[in-house]
Amino acid sequence: MGCDSHGNLTDAEFSKPLPSIGIYVATASLICGVSMFIDLLHGFRHHLNTPMPSRQDQLAKLSSSVFFCVVMANSMPSLGFMVTQDLLMNLVALGILVITDVVNICIQLGTGAIYVFPQEHALVIVLMLLMFMILSFSAITIPATKRYLELKYKKKYEFALKQCPSYAERRKGVPKLREDLMKFWMMAHTSSPQFVMARSVTCTTSGFLCFLSAVTLAEAMVRSYFLQPRSLGFCNGESEYKWSTTLVLVSQGAAIAFGTVAPASRWFSAVNLRCPSRGAKKGLRDELVVEIYWFECLSEKKERPLNLWMLNGRRSRKLAHDVNRWILDVCIATQHGLVLASKFLRFITVYFVSRILLCCLLFTFKCETVSNAESSSSSPSTRLFVLHLEGEEELVDYMARSNREATEHLIQKGRTQQPVNLIELLEATTSISQGFEGIWDFDSDEVASLASGEPPNCWALPLVTLTSIVVALPNINPCSLKKLVKAVNEALVYVKKFEDVLDIEGELANSRKAAEVVWLGVDLYHKWLNVDLRKLSKQQKTTTQVLKEIVDLAKKEFTESWQKNLIYCMKHKPSHWPIKTLAANSMYRISQTLLNKYESSNIETEDALLKDVERMVSDIVAGCFCNAAQVIGMKCLVTAVEVREASVREAAMHLGRTEKILEIVDRRCMPALSHQEVAKIDGWREFYRTNKCISLTHPSSQCTTRDLILNLE
Repeated sequence: MGCDSHGNLTDAEFSKPLPSIGIYVATASLICGVSMFIDLLHGFRHHLNTPMPSRQDQLAKLSSSVFFCVVMANSMPSLGFMVTQDLLMNLVALGILVITDVVNICIQLGTGAIYVFPQEHALVIVLMLLMFMILSFSAITIPATKRYLELKYKKKYEFALKQCPSYAERRKGVPKLREDLMKFWMMAHTSSPQFVMARSVTCTTSGFLCFLSAVTLAEAMVRSYFLQPRSLGFCNGESEYKWSTTLVLVSQGAAIAFGTVAPASRWFSAVNLRCPSRGAKKGLRDELVVEIYWFECLSEKKERPLNLWMLNGRRSRKLAHDVNRWILDVCIATQHGLVLASKFLRFITVYFVSRILLCCLLFTFKCETVSNAESSSSSPSTRLFVLHLEGEEELVDYMARSNREATEHLIQKGRTQQPVNLIELLEATTSISQGFEGIWDFDSDEVASLASGEPPNCWALPLVTLTSIVVALPNINPCSLKKLVKAVNEALVYVKKFEDVLDIEGELANSRKAAEVVWLGVDLYHKWLNVDLRKLSKQQKTTTQVLKEIVDLAKKEFTESWQKNLIYCMKHKPSHWPIKTLAANSMYRISQTLLNKYESSNIETEDALLKDVERMVSDIVAGCFCNAAQVIGMKCLVTAVEVREASVREAAMHLGRTEKILEIVDRRCMPALSHQEVAKIDGWREFYRTNKCISLTHPSSQCTTRDLILNLE
């Protein structure tokens, strides 16, 4: 033990306890295995067949199975968003759960643990197995439908591009932007894998089966409590679960009642849309057609060779291929049968429902009137952008109408969340602003640089710096200051979203981080970096003295940061300078610009200086919002199908929130800039720098809220 004569650790004894460790592991494993086996036997003897004699006990057993059916029906649309590997694993897990539940029910029926409602349990078992088969075989179609709709999406997308006007003609305003947004929402929503699955005939059939299972439970409960409580012969006594079975029955009954609504509504909607009163006149022969996408994946797998590297003989490989093809043929036949049965069930349901409606002439007349009114409200232009599968032609008008309404609803929801303080600031400064000159005025070229180069400006950092300076100024109306801070706080939310989209290469990442860090201190603690701005404003100094002190503090902060990171700053370009260096440089240049203005008597009072800062803030925000259409367009054109719908939904909400701002911005005169220049604040500044005598165009000839596909030309 310990070290040898040479000072090395002695390891000769290390191997001696290994056999005893092996014996210990084997003994522990054996004890664990025996314990699990005993627990299994105990479960079969006591738990699985625990006496549950009362009425609520027996109903709780039935409600558990029905609840399982409802869960499967509700989860079916979500299959559309799963990737193939996750889909397979989830289906296997669900299959194990279904088989376990079915075996459990059969054992309890055989042992007498379930002694009433045998027909109901048998029906629920059949419905459960059918729903699992429908769910599994519907999942097989997902790759084919995704591929098919992606091809249609690309074609419609190219068509949408051709419909967009040239850049010079893009003064269409918010109404045109809203119309284009509706088209992209139409494309995104109707090609959403979840919506495609939800409107499929097999999913609507699962809704019917779910409804049927809920009706089965309702029938059993009505018989138990109202019609035949004594004839069912419930036994006396109480189960070991006592009052908890009543709680289980109530909770599961409520969950089944609410959970059946969505699947059943899909079935009712499918029946209603194909009702003859809606104009649908498909015959049985036309209805019973199985489209190719239902078994396309299976057919492709059938034609592919198997990877049989383990099998060497020709006969064994041939046998494996024959077995594989036979299994796939059975699957294709099963898929045909399920789809045909689903379509036949839908046709029969439509037939009987239509006959019921025809018996009610008054109701039918109203239904036709509403139908005609609704059909007329669907725009032909939006119908072109509805993406549908083969056999879904009858749904086009409905999807166009409902999705148009959905877009309006999202925009209206966004209108309830408009930035009130920012709108007030823009409204108040529009009359004193000649356009967007504040973008040029906030930073003068006459201010000497502190280093050999100047970093590019982002949209957010000037806003933060200007507001920080106002917080430090003396004799500023607290109410006016509070309004400005709130307006800038609201503006930064949108400016950040815009720059997340516009700064594709990440060139302005450090400047944007600097703006976030500085604003956190200003908004919450009234501090710029480590400088107490409120303390500066209460020093009984003049505005000139305060501005000079801010300039000196910024210069000092820049020098310290520069010296500390000298090698890094010299090695990298200015846009990659440290955050504090960028913040100090911005504060130095902007505060020096304001000081020069104030000393030259262009601005006489603190209130006038505040108004000038508000004008510059307003112009910078307005210039940033000129990119609204480009940002909305880029959010709409997300290529990943799984997130496309959510992205367009957010774009619609964003349009509703900023609609008023865009209308205000549209009233301003805008210089003739390309859309690349509009996207960057330095693009605006360069234009003003090279065009000292700026000729402003009339608002009707240039665009600030452009059409959606601004960034793709």
